[in-house]
Amino acid sequence: MNYKIAFFGTKPYDRESFESLNGKYGYEIKYFKGNLNADNVPLTKGMDAVCIFVNDTADEAVIKSMAENGVKLLALRCAGFNNVDLNAAAKYGIKVVRVPAYSPYAVAEYALALMLTLNRKIHRAVVRTRDGNFALHGLEGFDMYGKTAGIIGTGKIARILIHILRGLGMEVLAYDPYPDENFAREEGIKYAALDELYASSDIISLHCPLTPQTKYMINAESISKMKDGVMIINTGRGQLIHTNDLIEGLKCKKVGSAGLDVYEEESDYFYEDRSDSLIGDDMLARLLLFPNVAVTSHQAFFTKEAMHNIAETTLDNVGDFFSGNIRNEVRAGQ
Repeated sequence: MNYKIAFFGTKPYDRESFESLNGKYGYEIKYFKGNLNADNVPLTKGMDAVCIFVNDTADEAVIKSMAENGVKLLALRCAGFNNVDLNAAAKYGIKVVRVPAYSPYAVAEYALALMLTLNRKIHRAVVRTRDGNFALHGLEGFDMYGKTAGIIGTGKIARILIHILRGLGMEVLAYDPYPDENFAREEGIKYAALDELYASSDIISLHCPLTPQTKYMINAESISKMKDGVMIINTGRGQLIHTNDLIEGLKCKKVGSAGLDVYEEESDYFYEDRSDSLIGDDMLARLLLFPNVAVTSHQAFFTKEAMHNIAETTLDNVGDFFSGNIRNEVRAGQ
C-alpha cells in the first residue's frame, strides 16, 4: 500500500534527501513549504501521516484537526518534540515518532567550531582581511589547553564533545541529574553540582533537553555565579537561556562571549531569508550587534550524513508504524 505523507516546513535540501531514499519505500509524499499550523492543517485531509520539523505547530487544535482528517501518525524529522502536545496526541489517537539521533558528531563538532570561532575571533578576522585590514589588534584568544569546560547534560552529543575537548587537553566538569560515573572514569572528567560548574568553567556548553526544570536555567542568577569572561555555547534549545539576562551579562562583560545556534524566539526567523527586511525582534537585533556573539540559524545538525540519517530513520519510522512495529515513539510524560 502506498501510504500518503504530508511534509510541512520543507526546504529544497529536505526534499532532496527524502526523494533520494523514497524509491525503496514508495510512499506518496506531498511537500509543503509552510510550517504546519491551524490555518493550513486542512492540507492533511486524506493523509496517513504528517511529517514536521522544529518550527511546526502541533498543539491540541492542530492535532484534533489532523485526527478528524484521518491522520494516524505524526512523524518528527528531528529529536526534539517540545512543539507537540503529546497529551492531545494520546487523546485523539495519533502516535508520535521522532529521530532520536541523526548525527551527534555533527552537533558536537559544531559546538567546538563555535568555541574556536569566538576564542580566536575568526569571524572578525575574516571580515577584516577581506577589507584589507591585516592588523592583529583585538584578535587575541587563549589556549584552550588546560582550561575548564563545563558541560551541562551528558547525552550522546555531550559525550562526543567531552571526548573532543579532552583530546585538546581541557579539564571537564559535567552536570547531569543522572550522572554516569563509569563514563566519567573512562574520560577522566568529574561530575559536579551546577554551582561548582558555573564557578569553575571557562567555557560552558549546553546539551540538556528543554524541560520545565531547565527552561531559562541560564539567567541573571546563574550568570552571576560564573567566572568573569565566561564563554557560553548553546546548540541545544533556545529557551535554556534567558536572552535578556544574557545581554545584560554581555554588556557588563561578565559574559565574555556567546555562541548561539538556537534562540528562544527563533521560529519567526530561523531557516528563512530575512536579509531584505528589518529584524523586528529587539533581543535578536541586539545580540547581532555584539562583536563577541556568534548567532547561527540552528544549523549544528546540518551535514550530509545527518540529513541522510534523518530521512532514512523518518521513512523507516513510518513503515514500522504501519507494519505494527512502532519504534522511536514519544509519549506524554517523557
